[in-house]
Amino acid sequence: MSLKALLEAMRPKQWAKNIFVFAPLVFDLKLFHPIYLARTIAGFFLLCLISGAVYLINDLVDAEKDRQHPRKRNRPIASGRLSPRLALAAAILIPLVGLPLGFYLDPLFGAILAAYFVLQIAYSFALKNSVIIDAMTVAAGFVLRVAAGIPLVEAERFSPWIYTCMGLLALFISFSKRRHELTLLGENADNHRESLGEYTISLLDQFILIVTAATLVAYTLYTFSAPNLPPNHTMMLTVPFVLYAVFRYLYLVYVKGLGGEPEEIVLRDRPLQVGVLLWGLAVILIMYLG
Repeated sequence: MSLKALLEAMRPKQWAKNIFVFAPLVFDLKLFHPIYLARTIAGFFLLCLISGAVYLINDLVDAEKDRQHPRKRNRPIASGRLSPRLALAAAILIPLVGLPLGFYLDPLFGAILAAYFVLQIAYSFALKNSVIIDAMTVAAGFVLRVAAGIPLVEAERFSPWIYTCMGLLALFISFSKRRHELTLLGENADNHRESLGEYTISLLDQFILIVTAATLVAYTLYTFSAPNLPPNHTMMLTVPFVLYAVFRYLYLVYVKGLGGEPEEIVLRDRPLQVGVLLWGLAVILIMYLG
């Protein structure tokens, strides 16, 4: 029972975020290279282990505040289903094993993995309480996930535009999540997290508007200006799929009142899944057959 609670506390549903480590593999045209594919899969699992340890640490730090949250109070540590001592032991042991394995897989990958771990620890203890910095830290974590895949495939044609698009998309999701939390918790929002008391719905709406527009513009520019893409600019055909996915997410946030758990939206909303899947298929067809 404790092991089941431990796995739940490591939030395996959120490990889907680590899929962005595969971006260099796809966009550097090495998706079907068995060695690079195997290295990226290994890197993905190490990212999952390290992010799981970070979630344990985060829940240990926030246990008391989580008990005041209508949804987070059901988390294993906050609800008492998982011993803090066991959670702490796992949070220490996993990085002690995972980080050396990262350096063994590739020294640069190991360094990025370590930087990601340090950044997330800083977020758990301090940065998440700083308005705006909290969202930017989350975005930086996504950019590091993408960067972690670069050395694993020895990327040669990977465009820096991907970093820009990833960072902006992460800001979009992060601000949407804060909007949902502010709506859900109301006047008690700052009791759960100090930075939430510094936000307002109208301010977050402006942030979301800005990063949404910037994300779409950045991706559109990428599709016809990145040097590693087919010269016939067929990658621009993927723009409508990105538009739909972003608009669908906005619909779920503003009309359906979702956004608190982005990974659950992606895993449960079928139209969004179809849009993302069609985008992925279009990218592969254009990149590898164009």
